[in-house]
Amino acid sequence: MFALVDANAFYVSCEKVFRPGLNGRPVVVLGNNDGCVIARSDEARKLGIKMGAPWFEIRHLEDEAGLVAMSPNFALYADMSDRVMSLVAGLGHRQMVYSIDEAFADLTGIRGDMTLRCRRIRERILKWTGIPCGVGIGSTMTLSKLANFIAKSAERKPGSYPEQHVQVCNLVALPAHEIDQLLARTEVGEIWGVGRRIGAQLQEAGVMTALDLKRLDAAAVKRRWSVVLERTVRELQGTPCIGFEEEVAAKKQIACTRSFGRPVTELSDLQQAVTEFSARVAEKLRRQNSHAGQVLCFIRTSPFRFQDPQYSRSIVVPLRRPSNDNAEIAGAALRGLRFIYRSGYQYAKAGVMLMDIGSADIFQFELPLGSPEDEHNGARGTLMAAIDELNLRYGRGTVQLASAGPQGRAKVWAMRQERMSQGYTTRWDELAVVRA
Repeated sequence: MFALVDANAFYVSCEKVFRPGLNGRPVVVLGNNDGCVIARSDEARKLGIKMGAPWFEIRHLEDEAGLVAMSPNFALYADMSDRVMSLVAGLGHRQMVYSIDEAFADLTGIRGDMTLRCRRIRERILKWTGIPCGVGIGSTMTLSKLANFIAKSAERKPGSYPEQHVQVCNLVALPAHEIDQLLARTEVGEIWGVGRRIGAQLQEAGVMTALDLKRLDAAAVKRRWSVVLERTVRELQGTPCIGFEEEVAAKKQIACTRSFGRPVTELSDLQQAVTEFSARVAEKLRRQNSHAGQVLCFIRTSPFRFQDPQYSRSIVVPLRRPSNDNAEIAGAALRGLRFIYRSGYQYAKAGVMLMDIGSADIFQFELPLGSPEDEHNGARGTLMAAIDELNLRYGRGTVQLASAGPQGRAKVWAMRQERMSQGYTTRWDELAVVRA
């Protein structure tokens, strides 16, 4: 038995915790450079605002409907996520954090009323963090995902489902015929593991609902589509097939890409951006105890500025030996940048991606050629750990490479974040103040 806890409109909910005046108002959180909608409240959804909607198309709703738009405060969202996940961990004896706002809990073997247990955990999360959640319980992870979807959709609840259990749906407690009724009311594309392309193929084959998918022969699904869809079918039939991963698997690629707040033309500005992106991916690489063997760097102009000359180029720079050192990764990225840079263009985006990633416990030793750089030096690893600790304690960018540019000075390439809330839980000088 599994439970899936999913925060409701998580980014918006985080903003509402510290600004109660937003309750009952249409609120959206915008993406990078305040470009498009990445989260929306129920009130914003009722206005017809869709996910991914460009801000310039809905901006008129500020005056017409009182719409409130926020720039993303990812540091705040990450901290609030940690608080929520620490409470979800008390739900079962194992936990799998699936995303910043979702986590599975393994309830297998736990005695008692699971619906009541999940309701209490949900109430605790709401009371201690202010974040509303939905909880779905199923005999497989796919069914628990479906149950969570039902928990947030009142019109999908079966007639015999208790009203007091709103936002908690326990499919395990329902008879088989009521589960089939729910599956019949669920489009096949809503099922976890069914992507847009596969969903379209299934509909062409006459598989329109989740119940239709459940009734397919799993072996035939594997032959026609894939083993992944076969597992989904078996999970809908009640057979657990998806592994429960308590630890997040190491990433095979790590990237940091950003659209600039305004066009960038100078190589020096691009170098600052690429240096900072390199530091971020290197930090992520060390966090999963890995090394990278290749560094990809790219730059491009905006395809939406038709009047400007267009240019896009990337390059892969191999490292002499796999590394997670800021200086080595940034050095490779900057060498690639200098090679692909062309003057006369207004660049809108750049990025750094690490590839050929392997465990940091495997070292590549070489014969010393008389230079200290040719010998494996553990002091560099100690230095990187110290940098990570300082940046964690005092804020990102406290210690950085010189090519990232002077600290405290506005960067030409920095993202637009004109509507960002303060760091209520992440900055000492911006903590919320409660007055009697």
